[in-house]
Amino acid sequence: MVMADRPEVRTASRPVAAVAVVGLAENLVNALARVPFRQPWRGPSGPVQNTGANLTRQVIRSFMGYSTGLPIEEFRSMERTLDSLCKVLLPPWVSGKDHVSLETDEVAGVPGIWARPRAGGSRGTILYLHGGGYIGTSPTMYAAFVGAMVAGTGCEVFIADYRLAPEFPYPAGLHDAADVYAALVRDGVDPGRLVVAGDSGGGGLATSLMGELRERALPSPAALVLFSPEVDLDLDQPSVTDNADRDILPWNIPVTSYLHGVQPNDARVSAAFADPEWFPPTFVAFGADEMFRDGILTFTGHLDGARINTETHEEEGMFHVFPILMPWAGPAKRVFASMDAFVTTHLAPADDPPGAATA
Repeated sequence: MVMADRPEVRTASRPVAAVAVVGLAENLVNALARVPFRQPWRGPSGPVQNTGANLTRQVIRSFMGYSTGLPIEEFRSMERTLDSLCKVLLPPWVSGKDHVSLETDEVAGVPGIWARPRAGGSRGTILYLHGGGYIGTSPTMYAAFVGAMVAGTGCEVFIADYRLAPEFPYPAGLHDAADVYAALVRDGVDPGRLVVAGDSGGGGLATSLMGELRERALPSPAALVLFSPEVDLDLDQPSVTDNADRDILPWNIPVTSYLHGVQPNDARVSAAFADPEWFPPTFVAFGADEMFRDGILTFTGHLDGARINTETHEEEGMFHVFPILMPWAGPAKRVFASMDAFVTTHLAPADDPPGAATA
């Protein structure tokens, strides 16, 4: 399910939606036309990787700037079109490349997609909370990234289609994530073999989930895996402005529709202000050139101070969620390899008692 398919969500008429999609295409063509004038081969890496990074940066920044400027009805309609395209293109790709099957399902009434090794069997379970700044994207759009995660870790992955703002502001998405987690445990998934993962807004939601699990007296997962998590919604750190010209994010990052009156430095929505003592072993990957860098460093510093087993990867010259956008690049491959090893290390052996996990 994509947000536009929910009965409570308003969408634009077909003609208006078509115009919005055409406008997006024109905007992307315009973005690509600018690239040669920016000397895309220059940068901290080789010419090929630099060119790829600069192309990706320009295209994604233009896409995000255009889409977040649309009325919400047009945004949802355009999102549905992109989701439909992904449903056609990505499942065959994931099946052929990663030998992963995709199956729609519901857990605790929350729709989503199961990604599983086609050969059967799995080492553990990952609850994945997709990114999109708490306002956009869908599980289908993450099929390729999650397929690689299944192939690398040997785990099955449930990509939860949690509710998004502005139609469903905080804490709707958090409640969905917690309900899914509780249902997985109730249905027999050993918390010692259960990992929570997420990127961007989904990474921020994953950190909020740790506090919600504590409130609900639910067991902690074996590990937490985060890619460029949005953990400081105050957005007052130096990197927010210093890296604005190097990141893919729009300079005016939207968070108000998600917060809906909740203060951005509230520990429930910004883990940089939370007590991290109950966090499980945590893996964090981010780019040195992203706007969220300093907030992430504050968060990981608190984890280290609380003596949480933390593995941090800051990649030079990389922007927000680069492993998702540039999986072929050297920094992304390093992150994938480290993440696979981290997950494998922290999954409890299959014959351990429920709730047991490695340190």
